[in-house]
Amino acid sequence: MKTNLLPLAPALALALLWSPSAHALSCDEIMNMVNVNVPASIVVQTIEDAGDSFSSDDVRCLTNEGAPEEVIAAAKAQMQKAAPAEEEEPVRGETTKSKAGGKAGEEDYENTEAIGAKKTGKTLQDLPEEGGDDGEDEGRDPEALESAVKAYNAKKPLTASYELHRMLQENQFPDKESKILYYLARSLYDLEMYHSAQYYFIEVLKKGPSNPYFKYALPKLVSIAKFTGDESDLARIVAKIPPEEFPRSARNQLYYLLGVRLYEQDKLTDARKYFGQVSDKSDLYTRSKYFEGVIYNKQGKLKSAVRSFTDVARTEASASTQQELEELDRLRDLSLMNIARIYYSIENFKDANTYYAYVARDSRYWPQSLFESAWANFMLSDLNLTLGQLLTLESPFYNKDEFVPEATVLRALTFFNLCEYEDVDRILLDFDAQYRPMHAEMKDFLKQYSTEEGRKLADQAYDRYFGNKAPDTVLPKSLFTRVLRDQELAGIVTHLEIMDREEALIDTQKSQWKDGVGEQLHKVIAEDRERLKRRAGLALLQEMVTMTTYVGDLLTQAEIIRFEVIDAKRGILNYMMSTPDLSDTSKDAELDFATSANKIYWPFNGEFWQDELGYYRYTEQGSCK
Repeated sequence: MKTNLLPLAPALALALLWSPSAHALSCDEIMNMVNVNVPASIVVQTIEDAGDSFSSDDVRCLTNEGAPEEVIAAAKAQMQKAAPAEEEEPVRGETTKSKAGGKAGEEDYENTEAIGAKKTGKTLQDLPEEGGDDGEDEGRDPEALESAVKAYNAKKPLTASYELHRMLQENQFPDKESKILYYLARSLYDLEMYHSAQYYFIEVLKKGPSNPYFKYALPKLVSIAKFTGDESDLARIVAKIPPEEFPRSARNQLYYLLGVRLYEQDKLTDARKYFGQVSDKSDLYTRSKYFEGVIYNKQGKLKSAVRSFTDVARTEASASTQQELEELDRLRDLSLMNIARIYYSIENFKDANTYYAYVARDSRYWPQSLFESAWANFMLSDLNLTLGQLLTLESPFYNKDEFVPEATVLRALTFFNLCEYEDVDRILLDFDAQYRPMHAEMKDFLKQYSTEEGRKLADQAYDRYFGNKAPDTVLPKSLFTRVLRDQELAGIVTHLEIMDREEALIDTQKSQWKDGVGEQLHKVIAEDRERLKRRAGLALLQEMVTMTTYVGDLLTQAEIIRFEVIDAKRGILNYMMSTPDLSDTSKDAELDFATSANKIYWPFNGEFWQDELGYYRYTEQGSCK
């Protein structure tokens, strides 16, 4: 919210102090005028009178700081006047009348062949780009490089990539290597060869933030990482860059990635500091705010955690792409669940249930929130509602996709509290028969990779369950669905799938391109695949450790409950023997199914209807005396 620092008249006087002859206007100075309520028309006039040239950084700064549209437009107009045409960063979709040059007889690939294959799955939505390189790449380009860039601008990425790759392989223009790498990456990006593009964008980033193409390569890498869900390579590069050297135009991405890296290293306070520096105008702000809540929660600062999660949960459902909208929905639902968990942890079960109920029924997290709400109702002694919620999880709508073995144990525990011991025995015997073989398989799997030598073969661990052949396993699909909710593992798996599609796409090109550029890309992908598979294997092993411990603990709890059942049965038997005249008064008892006047009661007949899910309630009276 902007604060009125000065009344209007002094603010107008302040605007007049900026003399065109004094110095070039900066973003901060323009925003100072805006923030003290100088009318936008006067700010625009000041910009035009100053006659300054503005860089893309200035325009991006004004956009991020929320400058009025007319002010941003005026700055862009000044930028366009000053930007040299031959050094201007190509606008996506720009065309040129110049035909890509090259040696006589060279193939113009776009004119002779179809590009790419049918798209499958989600598509990559590009991040918005502004401005150009502003002439920072000094010196006139050699004719061959200029021709390749013109081919790219003319929407001929195959031709451009072929020429650029040859320049790189032959080291023709070492002083122009950054530009060659950048436009080669852009060409591959436009060909939907995202992993190969990432490889060359990272090569640009390795040259450091002083390189003129650094700030353009970084947003592209962030876009690709958001698409794959795998930010690890990018975060490692960013961690090597001193924060004070971050380019202003790339700071939001860099602060966020550095925060992720520090969070993974458990440096929570430092991570929170960088997440807090991400602008609220950035599309990474919501993700940063969510991380902030997670960190506060880990640090035991529960009120601060609730505030951060609440900010995320209240974020309006607006995004530039479907992918971003889905990400926003995911973060909102997770934030609601984390608030509920915080209330549960302080034994405020009623408020915990309130927040669990906010998770939408069509959310992928609704079954999990329903299960956790069942625990809250168990703690509130509302056992019939607990059983009703667990019944929803057992329905065919969820039991194949949700791996929640704890729900069975909770069901047994609920019947135990109702003194329905025969039901408890039956439930736990079935539980042991179902999950004991799973536990044994996971233990055997982990044993193979428990040594240092075994961990070096982690790529084989990945192939065991995610290879091309269907695995021979007793582990259900729902377990792997749960395992893949680990963002690191899911990101790598998606990345590997993209690499497979990319190799198939490379092989569809004609021989001259395939034998040149394609051969190099195959090598890059092959090397990176082994590295990624090993990382995926290690992440899978870590998740399997968690799942093995989880299932093992539940099996132990089930055994303890069965011992308690035996003790309870013994107590009942002793009581009955000491009271021989005791009769069973429950046989003739009439059950009253009446509910409140605003509810309709429908007895459950074994069929599940989607609109009834989540509304089931048992009518167990219990056998406790």
